[in-house]
Amino acid sequence: MEAAAAPSIMLVAGEASGDLHGAMLARHLRRLAPSVPLVGMGGARMAEAGVGLLSDVTRLAVVGGTGVASRLPAFYRAYRGLVRRLEDGPPRAVVLIDFPEFNLRLAKHAKRLGIPVVYFMPPQVWAWRRGRVRVIARLTTRVLVGFPFEVPLYEAAGARVLFVGHPLLDGLACPPTRRESRERLRIPAEATLVGLLPGSRQEEVKRLLPEMVQALALIRAARSDVRSVLALAPTVDRALVNSFLATAPVEISVATGGTYDVMAASDLLLVASGTATLEAALVGTPMVVCYRVSRLFQVVGRLFIRIPWISLANIVAERPVVPELLQDDAAAPRLAGEALRLLGSPAALATQRAAFALIRSRLGTVGVGERAARNILEVAGVEAAAPVPGTAR
Repeated sequence: MEAAAAPSIMLVAGEASGDLHGAMLARHLRRLAPSVPLVGMGGARMAEAGVGLLSDVTRLAVVGGTGVASRLPAFYRAYRGLVRRLEDGPPRAVVLIDFPEFNLRLAKHAKRLGIPVVYFMPPQVWAWRRGRVRVIARLTTRVLVGFPFEVPLYEAAGARVLFVGHPLLDGLACPPTRRESRERLRIPAEATLVGLLPGSRQEEVKRLLPEMVQALALIRAARSDVRSVLALAPTVDRALVNSFLATAPVEISVATGGTYDVMAASDLLLVASGTATLEAALVGTPMVVCYRVSRLFQVVGRLFIRIPWISLANIVAERPVVPELLQDDAAAPRLAGEALRLLGSPAALATQRAAFALIRSRLGTVGVGERAARNILEVAGVEAAAPVPGTAR
């Protein structure tokens, strides 16, 4: 009977990156406290990791302020379903992962019910809307952050905050090698490979992939040895990508479920700004970052964004180590020009790789998942299994 089930821990993620982080957390929570059920909202990765999904909105995530209205009913149904679960079968704790517009509303409801709230990988308040720091501090029991520079922001707002490290460190502790990845992708060792990562949201792909495809055609016109492969995010429909590639002037293969292989196998990446830029830095592959949003979102962003860069690689490095092409600059001629400049300059490629080593050092140490899970279980009042000797804490 449902009423007799052990109190659960609820994990809530709404986008591809949150689903990735939530799955990592779920695996550690199940290992450290196997008797505690996990429920919540997420995607395929969280489901595979043992989370009983009450809803999956990861494919609905939007960017740039457009297309939101048509998705509101689905978001509302997901929210109401989670609220009913909070009221009818209160979990031991609620763990929120980014996705602030949705998660902060859920946090308010959980707090009213007296349910502890942990925010893991909170929204990028250091980039814009810093007022949210105080809101998050008021609503949460604990904040677990992935960047060291976030700690003083939350401490100043009175939050109990801990730097646990960035979760990507665990997944990329031993990134795939170039040789291994090329063998899996069937890319010749001598080929010059440009990887395409047009984003994990449908709107990103619609805005960026046509320019990436045309850029690749320009690159191929200048360097006939260049090949290309596209990493398909699990939240993007293959049919959408195929619709752009069907008329492409050059051949582009598609890799499903092999993003890290595409990164490791490539000599250079054309990548949408987002978590992928940090992943690429940890893999060690040079990149050109691009992004486009709606004109309205661009105007609003200029009013509120407080940092000079948009890619996580540059933000963590605190300097422009990778080129960023935004809005009208994220057009095929500029993308191709930057790519050819880097491919023709071993020194420029080496400079990026050296900066990536610094970025890795600033993200903490391996063992992020276990540290975060133990903090969550402490808040939830659950005794965790004893640590295995020699594991990171």
